Amino acid sequence: MQGDDFTLQPTNDMNPPEQPLLPLLKKNFGFSSFRPLQEEIIRDALAGKDVFALLPTGGGKSLCFQLPALARDGLTLVISPLIALMKDQVDALQANGIPATFLNSSLTPEEARSRIRDLHNAKYRLLYIAPERAVLFGFLTDMVHWNIKLLAVDEAHCISEWGHDFRPEYRQLTAVRKLLPGVPCMALTATATERVREDIHTHLQLQNARNYVASFNRSNLSYKVIPKADPYSQLLTFLRQRTQESGIVYCQSRKTAETLSKKLNADHISAASYHAGMEPADRTKHQELFLRDEVRVICATIAFGMGINKSNVRFVVHYDLPKNIEGYYQETGRAGRDGLLSECLLLFGVGDVMKQMYFIEEKEDEQQRQIAKTQLDRMVKYAESSECRRRLLLEYFGEEYPEASCDACDNCLLPRELYDGTIDAQKLLSCVLRIRESSGVDFGLRHIIEVLTGSNAEKILRWRHTELSTYGIGKNRSREEWMSVGRELMRLRLMKQKSENGFSVVEVTPAGVEALKKRSAIMLTKVHTTEETVSVHGNEQEFDAVLFECLRVLRKRIADERNVPAFVIFSDAALRQMSQRCPTTTSEFIRISGVGEKKLRDFGAMFMKEIERHLQKNTRKKYSDENAAPSSHSSAGKMNNTANETLKLFRSGKSVKDTAQERNLVVSTIYKHLLTAIVSGEDIQVDRFVTPEEKAEISSAFKIHGYGNITVVYEMLGGRFDYGLLRIVGEIETSRH
Repeated sequence: MQGDDFTLQPTNDMNPPEQPLLPLLKKNFGFSSFRPLQEEIIRDALAGKDVFALLPTGGGKSLCFQLPALARDGLTLVISPLIALMKDQVDALQANGIPATFLNSSLTPEEARSRIRDLHNAKYRLLYIAPERAVLFGFLTDMVHWNIKLLAVDEAHCISEWGHDFRPEYRQLTAVRKLLPGVPCMALTATATERVREDIHTHLQLQNARNYVASFNRSNLSYKVIPKADPYSQLLTFLRQRTQESGIVYCQSRKTAETLSKKLNADHISAASYHAGMEPADRTKHQELFLRDEVRVICATIAFGMGINKSNVRFVVHYDLPKNIEGYYQETGRAGRDGLLSECLLLFGVGDVMKQMYFIEEKEDEQQRQIAKTQLDRMVKYAESSECRRRLLLEYFGEEYPEASCDACDNCLLPRELYDGTIDAQKLLSCVLRIRESSGVDFGLRHIIEVLTGSNAEKILRWRHTELSTYGIGKNRSREEWMSVGRELMRLRLMKQKSENGFSVVEVTPAGVEALKKRSAIMLTKVHTTEETVSVHGNEQEFDAVLFECLRVLRKRIADERNVPAFVIFSDAALRQMSQRCPTTTSEFIRISGVGEKKLRDFGAMFMKEIERHLQKNTRKKYSDENAAPSSHSSAGKMNNTANETLKLFRSGKSVKDTAQERNLVVSTIYKHLLTAIVSGEDIQVDRFVTPEEKAEISSAFKIHGYGNITVVYEMLGGRFDYGLLRIVGEIETSRH
């Protein structure tokens, strides 16, 4: 790639004299500080440099081109792939008093002509447009008269065949670049491997571009994979435990999406479907219902969601196995855009792998088949792995996760135990070989297990598999347990699944044959039952839940009156802050994150009146203010035996590292136990963890970014302090306020 590369903390040596951006940020967007890399990207854009920005979903990509549009005269042209995304972003900009518009097929001819007239009269700062419209001759002719100062290409990965969402029309944007030779280009994406990044630079002709790659880590997301058993019942149980929350259920097929939404509605869960086979009007209607919280679950294929601006998606469920990790990462990234804790659940079944393989084999191009197979293999390894899922995701994108445990995935919170599965493995592998020898053909895993467990099914009798030496030798385990053993053997590459005459069958690999001959010990991992739950670590502050609900109702009423989604008025995160701080004056209300001058004028009085009404009826509880650290951790809870053992060793004088070694645990787990002790009221001195100089440095970072923003503080301090240590220092410091 051409240009200078940066990660996390780029320098600004080549920037022109800095103009003040924070006042502009607060006035127009209501934020008091930038997220990582935003300010550096904005300053390079204002300096006329080409920029490549890879920021995670929810990482604030849009602000990188929206703020420069306000910092100088002229028009910012934004290439955006979806009509719904354009409208959402323009609605949000207009709610902040920013002159923005879009041109797309949803407008009538008269509406389009009116907006083009306004563009000629320089009435807008931002214009959103689809790539196919941007390269039309008439539009190109108009464009040269609009004083365009920045070309922003959103979802830039669509330009690459190696990306998960290739769109050929993005390749035509070279015509726009040729027409605007002196205009800097900003390419933005949330997911791009090194190969995709190279394609973006090449096809967008980025010249000496400044490259910014933020961390892929979404610290507020939890990840969980469970074996697909009775998937609808599993999904229904999950949704019924989250009655007030909104989320997306991704399905492999259009039929599944429609069937699920109908069944969920029959079970009194408001849901709608979304897929490319629907009439456009119906698709738009269903998306609007979801965006406006009229339905809380959308059952969709991957056609839904790229760039979706709904900030309060609390969960994403993958009902079927995604095709690749890029797609999975981006789809899970649609949860928790507001920074609040959100969940990502994947239902994984071996049958899903074979379905994906079937579709891959249908591809005509051999290179595309090989790419798809490689991508699917990585996805399957992720689903089957017993390692930290966050680490696996980050490693895929070339990033190293600094902690031993993320405390927010099923494998870290409920580590799977290893057990000696040699006998079970020998039974299953031998059964596969015996069936092959006697019948001359291979069979599916379920058939193998039927033989192992001594079934008298018609197919077993017809093939005379009751006469095999392995018939019935596995009666000691249930069929579900044998399925788990089978999945483990495939994960260990001792057995593999393949397609034969349209059927999914299994065979023993050469490594499996070798293991049987040598009678090698085979260690297997126990799979969690679907009833086991994962408690996710949290860094959310306490808030008045009753007041929060009152404010949500008010927000919904105002949004309906204005015909916009609720999150355009205020995000859930802003309402949480209001429910914590209970602002009743203008000076207090303007300090809420997301409240700019226009939103203060438009909505401040109504929300403060609602807060005052609530306070008159209820005793005001004391919650953490804007500098307060989290005082409630969902994974902390009450002290248990293992936390008590850690506390005992720590109080005996052992360091955190020594305690971890003695208990055969990772350091991050020890910090977690000690945080639990502190939250439970135990007195622990901060000087046991850090020197006075280190404490002052950490406190200074927290004062800049807030005690609830652990990830940004971690990055600001260069990753020198463990996340667990930062949480402890924050908790101890704020408990003394």
